[in-house]
Amino acid sequence: MADSLFYLFAFFTVACAVGVVANKNAVNAAMCLMLCLMGIASLFVLLDAYLLAALLVLVYAGAVVALFLFIVMLLDMQGGVKRPFKKMTAVASVASLALMLVGVTMIKTRGQLSSLPAPVGTTAPVGAVLKNYAELLFTTYLLPVQVIGFLLLIAMLGVIVLSKKFAGMGDIK
Repeated sequence: MADSLFYLFAFFTVACAVGVVANKNAVNAAMCLMLCLMGIASLFVLLDAYLLAALLVLVYAGAVVALFLFIVMLLDMQGGVKRPFKKMTAVASVASLALMLVGVTMIKTRGQLSSLPAPVGTTAPVGAVLKNYAELLFTTYLLPVQVIGFLLLIAMLGVIVLSKKFAGMGDIK
């Protein structure tokens, strides 16, 4: 069951990533990015990394994509005519094929790696791990977290000031 869910979420994530790259409309590309991040979060859930999945949904899929959409709508970007880059398409195709070849090779050698002994030790309960994260966050890493929060606040205020400045200037194009 877990394997089929992995393949389903992996296909969904890759399809949304292709939608981000192939979409001409910036708003649709940002929405595909949000769906791609949700697919990655579901893969984290399959790995029992619930904290990473929740942080990915809250920070990236929630805040960063909302900021992207706000900026795209603020700048009123229109999907222009894209010129084909034949060299870049060829390089991207070769790199994609190489990456798929490496993935297939790793899947085929997985049977050889499964004969390794399991790691010794017990895993801590989920609550204890979250408590350790919280203790580190509010003791050791308190200053960096507050600095990042302050920088995000300054960025948000800057966007508001810029949007007010552009809104007051009339229709400039």
